[in-house]
Amino acid sequence: MRLRTLLATTAAALAAATCLTAAGPAGAQQNRAHHACSTTVSIDRFSDALDKTTYDGTYVGNLSALAPDRHRTVAALSDRSALFRLDARTLRPEGVIPLADENGAALDSEGLVVDRDGTYLVSSETEPSVRRYSRDGRILDRLSVPEELGTRARTNGSFEGLTLLPGGRTLVASMEYALTGDPDDQVRLQTWRRTAHGDFRLGAQYTYTTDRGLGVTEVTATPDGRLLVLERGFTSGVGNTVRLYLADRHGTTYDKTLLADLADCPSLGATAKQPQPNPLLDNIEGMVVTGRDHGRLKVLLVSDDNQNASQTTRLYALRVRL
Repeated sequence: MRLRTLLATTAAALAAATCLTAAGPAGAQQNRAHHACSTTVSIDRFSDALDKTTYDGTYVGNLSALAPDRHRTVAALSDRSALFRLDARTLRPEGVIPLADENGAALDSEGLVVDRDGTYLVSSETEPSVRRYSRDGRILDRLSVPEELGTRARTNGSFEGLTLLPGGRTLVASMEYALTGDPDDQVRLQTWRRTAHGDFRLGAQYTYTTDRGLGVTEVTATPDGRLLVLERGFTSGVGNTVRLYLADRHGTTYDKTLLADLADCPSLGATAKQPQPNPLLDNIEGMVVTGRDHGRLKVLLVSDDNQNASQTTRLYALRVRL
């Protein structure tokens, strides 16, 4: 399915992404201008409805990635080897698939793409790796990964983001942190190119420069082929830093433009379970473009609660003007 068609379908199917029930006062429905995070980003609403819930015996949390799925659902990936299907209208779970590696062991599953044939591409920080799974969770394929991305990756710092560029021919995975030996603020973006047979082969590698002390938790393609990039950090006693950037490729590097620091968003009545610069913030890791509205991209974010009492599984509906 071409991205334009997918976005059109998703825009209709994911109307709920802009209809999240705000966990705040009635003022959360006020004029959109009052919801500005910056000149280009606004927040419509948020929801904590999934926080500390279970579905079919599986904890609904640890969510690290989102992707538009088929049949009016949103795929939500847990980094504890579970893939949920959320109803697109209510964003409540209606299915869960367990994932595992070739030996049946759990993954540190972080990045997610629903490919045009409906199969799932899932990145894991464990090796790092990218595997293709069937709709029922069977491993169908495993993509080649450059050896240095494994041998030089920092602990818990490899493949965190995964996205498919418009046209469906290029897959992009982002490292969370720099490789050992690279500058601390320089992360690698690895690509794969789709062959005539539909599988992916290793492609070019690019670099992206993060803000000091931050890592890349997600990359998501825009309809024009650029990348939305989430950078995140955490300071004990202070809380999270979460910034949204637009990245454009120039040669072998991606240059970035700040769209918003999410600490500058209105809190909309949100509460935090630990110190935060803004109580709206939490450990945001997942992001997906769900459509367009009046020239703006509709973007859905999710936070990873790490199954921790001091963190929250929270969904955020943003509008982004590029």
